[in-house]
Amino acid sequence: MILTEKETAAIKDLQTQEQTCIDKYGKYANEAKDTVLKDLFKELQQKEQQHYDSLGQMLGGTVPSCNCNDSDGRNYNPAATYDKTGDTPDKKADCFLATDCIATEKLVSSEYNSDVFRFGSSDVRKLLADIQIEEQNHAEMLYKYKTVNGMA
Repeated sequence: MILTEKETAAIKDLQTQEQTCIDKYGKYANEAKDTVLKDLFKELQQKEQQHYDSLGQMLGGTVPSCNCNDSDGRNYNPAATYDKTGDTPDKKADCFLATDCIATEKLVSSEYNSDVFRFGSSDVRKLLADIQIEEQNHAEMLYKYKTVNGMA
């Protein structure tokens, strides 16, 4: 696969977004008070790394296959750590981290939604659409964490 200059620039921009997510989830995994949230951040960091790597493969001329996974968000059922009515400093801090990551996922998902139309290859569009769905799944998982802990 040969990418145009415009396609290459779009992929590099998406990689920048993914690297930001990787870094943020790593940082927030260290800052989170709740082990359930720490584990979620570590899981999402790995998934963002997979996205980054897939984009790198495209820059190298190969479109990796995608699994069109739309079930991670639906199937995620975190255990509650915090009392739904309480408002401790740890809960407030973890709520901030989760909320900030939801905002990031919305932004990244939007970028994929826009950039998918820059590509002529249906295989590339399929992969980018799959990653966009996975970004939505990440936001849903974070929202479910917030909901079960009385943060939403």
